[in-house]
Amino acid sequence: MQKIKIFQVDAFTDHLFSGNPAAVCLPDHWPHDAVMQSVAAENNLAETAFVITTGDHFGIRWFTPTVEVDLCGHATLASAYVIFNHTDYHRDEIIFISPRSGELKVKRNGKKLYLDFPADVISRCENHPELTKGIGLVPLEVYRGKTDYLAVLGSEAEVQNILPDFAAIEKLDARGLIVTAPGNSVDFISRFFGPQSGVPEDPVTGSAHTTLTPYWAERLGKTMLTARQISKRGGFLDCQNAGSRVYIGGEAQLYLTGEIYL
Repeated sequence: MQKIKIFQVDAFTDHLFSGNPAAVCLPDHWPHDAVMQSVAAENNLAETAFVITTGDHFGIRWFTPTVEVDLCGHATLASAYVIFNHTDYHRDEIIFISPRSGELKVKRNGKKLYLDFPADVISRCENHPELTKGIGLVPLEVYRGKTDYLAVLGSEAEVQNILPDFAAIEKLDARGLIVTAPGNSVDFISRFFGPQSGVPEDPVTGSAHTTLTPYWAERLGKTMLTARQISKRGGFLDCQNAGSRVYIGGEAQLYLTGEIYL
């Protein structure tokens, strides 16, 4: 019987029961893909990360309850939190290697952890009927990034009041849909809908901020930005645009530890 350590961490928050919960599993080697997918489905969280030690860096993969994904910010932040605080790792920077996204770094600065991720490249595109139906509004602008659509609205209230039609959003040919607007108390706010990836609404989506940060940095003419994802749980992020890279910072809180028996 194989035992795998598992942690559940609330990411992008300074207190429990907010931010985005992620499971972090630390196997000795990669389990079979079907096993990792089954564990993620059993956890029934937006993301479960699997992390293995490989020399002086760590391999990482991410699974929703239904699919493996190319990149996940909050589960990477949660994984770094576990490595920094619950293993014998003593450096202030972690290098993750993802089979799908390459090298990813996380740096520790006090209580905050900063993701060093590749910036998304977005292009403006035509609106889709499914997108308008999905959010109940005609967006001011629509963009397409590597994995997601980005819809821009005029106000925080408009984003907050969206009653999503998940069946319509699921028809979009993308991982999910980011909806954003200027924030009342931060530079920008957002929500993320990904029913096609098994996540109807994600509480806080770190990877979406690789798309949001370049957009808002250009629009606002600044490189340092504050952001809030206004889901029910909510979360705060510090974002920095650095050309081809994006730095996304936040805190994390441990909720539970345990073991999986396979």
